[in-house]
Formats: sequence, C-alpha cells, structure tokens
Amino acid sequence: MKRAMDIFLSLLALIVLAIPLLLLAAMVRLESPGGAIFRQRRAGRRGKPFTMLKFRTMRSDVDPYGISPHSGADARLTRLGKRLRETSLDELPQLLNVLSGDMSLVGPRPLYERQAAQWDDRQRHRLDVRPGITGYAQAYGRGSLTIEEKIEMDLYYVEHQSMWLDIKIMVRTFLNVFGGRGDVYEQRYSRDRDRETDDRKE
Repeated sequence: MKRAMDIFLSLLALIVLAIPLLLLAAMVRLESPGGAIFRQRRAGRRGKPFTMLKFRTMRSDVDPYGISPHSGADARLTRLGKRLRETSLDELPQLLNVLSGDMSLVGPRPLYERQAAQWDDRQRHRLDVRPGITGYAQAYGRGSLTIEEKIEMDLYYVEHQSMWLDIKIMVRTFLNVFGGRGDVYEQRYSRDRDRETDDRKE
C-alpha cells in the first residue's frame, strides 16, 4: 500500500507541478552557470547506492561533498538557491526518485554511503526502508538535531512505521514549510564533533 501511494502521489505531483518545475529549472540555469539538477550518490534501501536528484542551490564550482551550509549567508549559495532551500523546493526533483522506486515520500533522509559504513548493526536498521523526501527527523527537528538524534528518530520511524505515521509526517512537513520554520540549516552535525571538522554534508 505504501508503494502504491508513493507511485500515485508522486506521479500526480509531477503532472500538477510540471510547469512550475520547468520554470524553476530554467531560473536555476539562468541565475548561474551549470545544470539545473544536482545529482549525488546516496545510500538507499539495504545500502544500495542510487543517484539522488535536487535542484542546484549552490554555485557549480564548489565541492559537491563539502560541508552543508549553516546559514543563508553562505557564499556558496545562489540567491535563488537560498530561497529554494528555505522553502524545500530544491527537493522536488526527488519525486522522480520516488516514482523510480529509489525513494519514498516518507522515510529516513538518504545519507552518504560512507556515513552508513560507520553505523553499528542497530543503526543500520535505518536502511531497512526506502529513504524519503521527508522523514520523522525532518518533520520534528531537522537542522536543530545532531546526526545521533536524527538516527534515533529514524530508527523509531522504522520500528513504528504505518500509513497514519506517514500522514502525520507529511502534514507536519507541509506546516513547517508554509509556516517558514527557521531550522532549515544544520547547526551542528554531531554532538561529538564541531561543525568545523565535519567532512560531509547531508
């Protein structure tokens, strides 16, 4: 049922948003040199790698695997990219990932393979489900959480997943986006490491 819902809703959204998506893609390309779509390899269900899609929000000459921006003042962000991040519109191309079966509308956010390789057996249960465009940690904390807190919330989702929980997460996500919550940017990656020493981005 979850997969059927993913297919139906992602296909419907792609049809309804086709023109806005094309306009956003054109605006990204017009604002700065480079492609409109940012592609990055991530760990999917059971650790299988896949290519995640996003609208490009930073200049094309920056390190795609660098530290995630911690504020909208980050010089690597384009003006449009800053707005796309703060409204989560940069995630919309992942509807194609959902339609293809690499992702789900709701699930733990897909992280790097090297991050997954650092997890213990319990934490690797995070990979038992498809990664999502939004998840429990994103709906109820997002940038204010450390990676350890996010993993615990993701594990809670895996252990308690249901259609009702998915609906609650999607509703909370919409409220966060349209309510303009200010915790979009990650403030501290880990409780054990300062952000200056991080060597990755979410």
